[in-house]
Amino acid sequence: MDDDWICGRLGEDEPWVLGAVNPPVYENSVFTFETAEELGEAIKNEDERYVYWRGTNPTVDLAQRKLAALERGERAKCFGSGMGAISATISSLVSAGDHVLVLGAVYGPTTQFLRYLEKFGVTHTHVEDLAHCDSAIRGSTRLLYFESPSYMAYQVVDIAGITAWARGHGLVTVMDNTWSTPLFQKPLTMGVDLVVHSLSKYIGGHSDLVGGVVVGPARLVRPLALTEYQLYGAAMSPHDAAKVIKGLRTLPVRMAAHQERGLAVAAFLNDHPGVRAVNHPGLPSHPGHAVALRQMSGFSSLFSVELDTESREKVAAFLDKLRHFRIGVSWGGFESLVNAPALSTEESVRATMGIPVGLVRLSVGLEPADTLIKDLGLALEGLVA
Repeated sequence: MDDDWICGRLGEDEPWVLGAVNPPVYENSVFTFETAEELGEAIKNEDERYVYWRGTNPTVDLAQRKLAALERGERAKCFGSGMGAISATISSLVSAGDHVLVLGAVYGPTTQFLRYLEKFGVTHTHVEDLAHCDSAIRGSTRLLYFESPSYMAYQVVDIAGITAWARGHGLVTVMDNTWSTPLFQKPLTMGVDLVVHSLSKYIGGHSDLVGGVVVGPARLVRPLALTEYQLYGAAMSPHDAAKVIKGLRTLPVRMAAHQERGLAVAAFLNDHPGVRAVNHPGLPSHPGHAVALRQMSGFSSLFSVELDTESREKVAAFLDKLRHFRIGVSWGGFESLVNAPALSTEESVRATMGIPVGLVRLSVGLEPADTLIKDLGLALEGLVA
């Protein structure tokens, strides 16, 4: 099935009412039935029948169908935020006394949620790579969670290798695929059990949406759709689902542009004397480049650089000099953004995560690459003066 067709036309074969070019947004909170028996049957299958907005909605359902097909999964469930999807997914897979293995660096709030689960008797261990998994696994380990490329450092995980190891030990695998999008990487085809995304980033694409999704086999997605999704109340609104659908229509075009501009900016920084390292898997100099080429069909435009400084003041001055890169969190929209963890993270936490003072995260947007390169060059002058 062609990804471009999935993004643009899947589920939209028939013309909408009155010839509308966009799918309708079903705002109603409740759906009615002809008989009491029909309502009873619908409630038993509320992940498939329209009963109440908190469970299912036709607009959200269309977004889910597209996302499932794009990720090559059987089912998808959209949430009101990325953390809604992540917390519900993890919760659906563990019970009191279970242990979670976390591979590499992951999104900060994901780690915070795992710490939160400790009061319910669910523990976790972080390991750097596959080589350390054997010594960290326990008899109570049920789940392996990871990102690839990883958070902030953008290290590449051998997905097929880690999932084969996990299957051999009876573990369920969950991977955050937000960085690559389903266009550039399809973890389910490499053995991952469940994939999660923040839809707020590239898939939404316009910094006007907060949402999340989990995709995978029906045997794993359906239970959490009936339980955690309903009970946590992290439902996606039909208005946000409509934004997901619109974002998907332009996703192939936008990601091609993000890749082109991101690689151009990364290559410039890789040769700059004021930069110690560029953590972009698309560069041949990246240690995980060969693995990335094997399991990815393209590269997004989020990466980090390590400036040649140990001074927080110089890092702050670098950010303040930028004009086209706006200072802010999140990423994946039109605008280019910059963020420095050392300026917003406690030193003890930063040291634990192995984040250097000079690490800066860049989200290259859709502005002209030469404009962004000039902006970075001027901001870097103070570091090499």
